[in-house]
Amino acid sequence: MKRIFVYISFFFLISCGRESTDKGNPIITVSIAPYKYFIEAIAGSDFQINVMVPAGSNPHIYEPYPGQISRLRRSVAYISNGYLGFEMTWLDRFYETNSHMQKLSLGDGIVPLASEHHRDGEHVEGADPHYWVSPKCALTMAASVKNFLCRLNPPHKTLYASNYDSLIIKINALDKKSVALFSELQGRRFVIYHPNLGYLARDYGLQEVPVEFEGKEPSPSRMRMLIDLLRNEGIKTIFVQKEYDTKNARAIASETGASIKIIDPLSADWLISTTDIIEAVHQSLTESQKR
Repeated sequence: MKRIFVYISFFFLISCGRESTDKGNPIITVSIAPYKYFIEAIAGSDFQINVMVPAGSNPHIYEPYPGQISRLRRSVAYISNGYLGFEMTWLDRFYETNSHMQKLSLGDGIVPLASEHHRDGEHVEGADPHYWVSPKCALTMAASVKNFLCRLNPPHKTLYASNYDSLIIKINALDKKSVALFSELQGRRFVIYHPNLGYLARDYGLQEVPVEFEGKEPSPSRMRMLIDLLRNEGIKTIFVQKEYDTKNARAIASETGASIKIIDPLSADWLISTTDIIEAVHQSLTESQKR
């Protein structure tokens, strides 16, 4: 019923000639909440941000609500991920709804990883979409957002360049911290339910081991393999993104004595959430090294 309601609402909004008028600043629509951080860090309050996949939602299978589509129709720009299953279904429709939006796909500047899971529901993903969790990728993202905002609002490009420089200092600091934290842990493995730290692992010499297999719950044989892995390598933590069920992770944890660590890579506060994730991964690897 929800799917039918959403589709009816979507096409109703497209055909409806009446539009509400925003009295505030221009709207930029983004696919996921972390992108809001980069826009606000560079542009301040110059734009309102319409997030299509709100906190607590799965970005691979989410379907938008009428209010989000209404704000989309009034947006001056759309910033997409480029690889999310959600976008595979909806992005062309979004662009048809508002053909005047400027467009930026942040994935265009990233060297992609092959997806560890290729299917989520009806969506097919050819590359891992979770690049924003890596500070090295974030440096590229920040530059893309800065250049895009300068084209959108040229009178403020000097301000945006200054704010960008301040942002880059913060991202560089986190990158250097990550290099230092993981320098003596090269090749070490960590376990996560849904594979959303692949770029972090790639960029800092780690190995991500997902509980999921091709976007599906693990088979009994995979569960046994994971239990053996945790025991053999002394891995004490299983990471789970807050939007996902912890059932299978808890089953593995109960067999191995590991703990469950909830992470929030979809937080709108990119710097805090990414720092927390990096520190948690480092702590997990350090604990397993002490066994």
